[in-house]
Amino acid sequence: MSDKTQDNSPFKKPTVAVTGASRGIGHAIVKEFHNSGWEVFTLARTPFSEVCPWAEGIVQHIEIDLADPVSIRASLAELKKRLGNRGLNALVNNAGISPKAEDGGRMSATGTSLEDFQRVMMVNLMAPMMLCSELLGPLQQAKGAVVNVTSIAGQQIHPFAGSAYAVSKAGLSALTRELAFELGDKGVRVNAVSPGEIATSILSAGTEEMVEQQVPMKRLGSPVEVAEVVSFLCSAKASYVTGAEIPINGGQHV
Repeated sequence: MSDKTQDNSPFKKPTVAVTGASRGIGHAIVKEFHNSGWEVFTLARTPFSEVCPWAEGIVQHIEIDLADPVSIRASLAELKKRLGNRGLNALVNNAGISPKAEDGGRMSATGTSLEDFQRVMMVNLMAPMMLCSELLGPLQQAKGAVVNVTSIAGQQIHPFAGSAYAVSKAGLSALTRELAFELGDKGVRVNAVSPGEIATSILSAGTEEMVEQQVPMKRLGSPVEVAEVVSFLCSAKASYVTGAEIPINGGQHV
């Protein structure tokens, strides 16, 4: 991402916070921003990933449990402390969970326990709302951007993604629109990307056959292809884009 409006001097790097940054799409997003000269803060339940490509990343990492509101508030207080008097140029709500049945299959609406449903809603929907609310001050200061990572499962029945996951991602799409409407006059843009079948380590068995049947481009997407769209939405090149949800699925939605 080359952005002539960004000042990438050591003291004025744009700042971005990314949740779920330890693997897959989140890790690709972090690498994309880092390679583009941004100062990256990673937020994840796990410790800093050893496969991340820069040494300073370990001191920019904050452990957070997105299922626990107390942990969220404490971790975001630490993030704001590290930002100091700087604003936050971008927030990427990438983290999400999709529990499976005991046999590895999708969890139906009537077959999902209330506890599992509530946990998925907390991590996938309520936590992004809390992050936007708690970080609104730094985002306003920088006239920043928020990108929520939704899913094709939030728009149509998916053979592998469970019901709770689908409902949470549909809710995140609606939240994206609500926040874009609410924060537009505050200078904060809010958009979403909606990935389809992306080549990560958590693909379900049978995905390749589904891609052959349902995806016009006849291939999986790569995490980098998602990261590049996220990067665009956070850049000045998308300065008049808000309330949008961009499908990244090789035409699967058509």
